[in-house]
Amino acid sequence: MKGLDTLDWVVIAIYFLILLGIAWWVIKQKQKDTEDYFLAGRNIGWFVVGASIFASNIGSEHVVGLAGNGAGDKMPLLIYELHAWIVLMLGWVFLPFYARSGVFTMPEFLEKRFDARSRWVLSVVSLIAYILTKVSVTIYAGGIVVSALLGIPFWIGAVATVVLTGLYTVLGGMRAVVYTETIQAMVLVVGAGVLTFMGLDAVGGWGELKDTVGVDYFNMWRSNSDPDYPWFPLFFTSSIVGIWYWCTDQVIVQRVLTAKNIKEGRRGSIFGALLKLMPVFLFLIPGVVALGLKMQGKLDWDSPDEAFPVLMSNLLPSGLRGLVAAGLLAALMSSLASVFNSCSTLFTLDIYKKLKPDKPEEQLVKTGRVATFFVVGLGLLWIPIITTLSDGLYEYLQNVQAYISPPITAVFLLGIFYKRINANGAIATLVGGLIIGFSKLTLEITKSSFSEGSFLFAIADINWLVFGAYFFAMCIAIAVTVSMFYPRPSEAQLQGLTFGTVTAEQKAANKASYNIWDIVASVVVVLIVLYIMVSFSTLSL
Repeated sequence: MKGLDTLDWVVIAIYFLILLGIAWWVIKQKQKDTEDYFLAGRNIGWFVVGASIFASNIGSEHVVGLAGNGAGDKMPLLIYELHAWIVLMLGWVFLPFYARSGVFTMPEFLEKRFDARSRWVLSVVSLIAYILTKVSVTIYAGGIVVSALLGIPFWIGAVATVVLTGLYTVLGGMRAVVYTETIQAMVLVVGAGVLTFMGLDAVGGWGELKDTVGVDYFNMWRSNSDPDYPWFPLFFTSSIVGIWYWCTDQVIVQRVLTAKNIKEGRRGSIFGALLKLMPVFLFLIPGVVALGLKMQGKLDWDSPDEAFPVLMSNLLPSGLRGLVAAGLLAALMSSLASVFNSCSTLFTLDIYKKLKPDKPEEQLVKTGRVATFFVVGLGLLWIPIITTLSDGLYEYLQNVQAYISPPITAVFLLGIFYKRINANGAIATLVGGLIIGFSKLTLEITKSSFSEGSFLFAIADINWLVFGAYFFAMCIAIAVTVSMFYPRPSEAQLQGLTFGTVTAEQKAANKASYNIWDIVASVVVVLIVLYIMVSFSTLSL
């Protein structure tokens, strides 16, 4: 890899100065209550909401990993980047219920729909999952990226980035996060877009790239007998994971809850869905381009995960290289900031406030800042562990989501669409699903210790996509069956929180919150998703 030169460093310095200037301006604003600190006063417009949704999804490990998928013959995983249609569901289906409930967090919504037990379980599970996966993996991958780009030791890169991100997240709260994420999203899109254009030019164009790597390489749909990525379990399980991540996960939903109203939140989700289509072209295609250049003898790299940084350092001229490096740093910082703030929100409002209900607003904001420091500290402490577990963790990271998401997705979907589901059905699904999911994950990790042909080996050996589909069906069955043994929830408890209990006034208010252009934009997003799905198949190519 070529190192950064003086002009690259100047570009990176300008980027950081702009970023810190925005953060400082936000920090100077007074933030005395929880609504302002955790939800930016619920006063954010659609453009910033959409950019924040996109930026919080794209981390440095996402950028490098997606390009690695493109360079490493893992095209079926492209399906996870075509979840723009699920982002639309957040704005059109879920947001009206969340907004009407007036909640700050997703566990709080479950408490209103079911009871306090569901809130506690989801809060604790979410915090543990964030710290052990999102925070730790982002820090680890970010440390590698920063050390490679800037030529500094891994530890210095990881610690410096975490501390800087944690600092403005702690001091500025959600407002600092969403505004800095807007800048970071634009930098990332511009930088990666330039790299994609120049990469395609270097390889000889799209037609030459297809001829070089082969038409079949672009096929994302494999037969149902494929041992790794059978097409139907891939589509089904990825959709379940997508609904969990985009429609019920605190990190993402918190962005639309910062909007001024449902109209701005929905438009933010539509804009976020449009931006979500970009990673296919900004990160996946550069990975395929890097493979094509390697096959043409114009580029060399050892691991597919090196494809993006090697392509960037060898292809881009001085200055632009610094811009893309700034974009990768932006991806790292935005995803970290999102998780830091959401962890802080969950701990403060779903755990601390429940234990100390009489604490004033200023004390809750202070607690939120302390909680962020605590999460930052745990993330740093986890680095020595993740450096020893990285191979296994990266191998199982995508599987973990298939084991965490089904019970949560089932409870939220049934909670909104089916009035008969009650609190006992929800808690049985969450707790039972947690036990089943982590049991399967444990068996998968320890599979080598079982004898081939044994019952435990057979369970451990089930493809994670196939298991995810069956697991979701089990969770639906648990929720419905247990609920039938107990009385149905009262209409008063369900008012406005589930289909069938929305009043005529609430329906009218929701209808007034969108127009024909919102519908047209949403249809365009769905059509683009379908076009990409057809294009990345051997039938079309």
